[in-house]
Amino acid sequence: MSQLHWLDQQDLWFPPSELALRDPDGLLAVGGDLSVERLVASYSRGIFPWYSEGQPLLWWTPDPRMVMSPNDIYLSKSLRKLLRKQPFTIKVDTAFSAVVKHCGSIPRRDQDGSWITPEMIAAYLELHELQIAHSVEAWSDNTLVGGLYGVSLGRVFYGESMFSLQSGASKVAFVALCQQLQQWQFGLVDCQIQSDHLASLGAAEIPRDVFEAELSTLIWEKPAGAANHLVYPEVLESSEAPPILHWRKAWQLPEYGFDGTSDT
Repeated sequence: MSQLHWLDQQDLWFPPSELALRDPDGLLAVGGDLSVERLVASYSRGIFPWYSEGQPLLWWTPDPRMVMSPNDIYLSKSLRKLLRKQPFTIKVDTAFSAVVKHCGSIPRRDQDGSWITPEMIAAYLELHELQIAHSVEAWSDNTLVGGLYGVSLGRVFYGESMFSLQSGASKVAFVALCQQLQQWQFGLVDCQIQSDHLASLGAAEIPRDVFEAELSTLIWEKPAGAANHLVYPEVLESSEAPPILHWRKAWQLPEYGFDGTSDT
């Protein structure tokens, strides 16, 4: 019988994913902290934090898992039309804090409050400073109108959240992200839990054990062309840390991102 495990703040250990609860689906552990070391250890195992203000720190690994390959990004006719107009300037890692705060303040259907707490914001800002967390941003007339953020380790990108203040902004940012990840030969985008929005862009659910098997290989592989753009944060033991790519130095897409005119 599955049971909930309490984590020791002094130990980065996580219980095996098969011990996660079925109701609520994927809840694995409680407690610990949001240190860089623990977050890298958790993401490397396919575990992520998700909790609301006033709750204890909760760790999740749902089954099935919503994922996609960057090569499987689906562009509808309307999205291709929007991309051809190139309505937004696409930037990376220039307004990470603003992107996270917008994601935390946008009202969500069927969601009471935000899981992006002040503690989560502080933790991911620290990951960003170490080139582990990144933002892809859509700008219009020098105003941030949409974007997304997440964590990048090895050849895996873990999407955390996205927002739009202008129609289509987050979709355009996501397409730009997938196009760049294709060039870096990333193997997986983790979308965590089922989302109709992400399903419309090509994401699908797979069994957790299949996800973990893919992750166990991809997490330790270097992105293509990364040799001159890898970083080694001193807070992590470089021999145990997955490859970490400096996105702003390695980013290759043009200012307006992908224009939707070629096949993906």
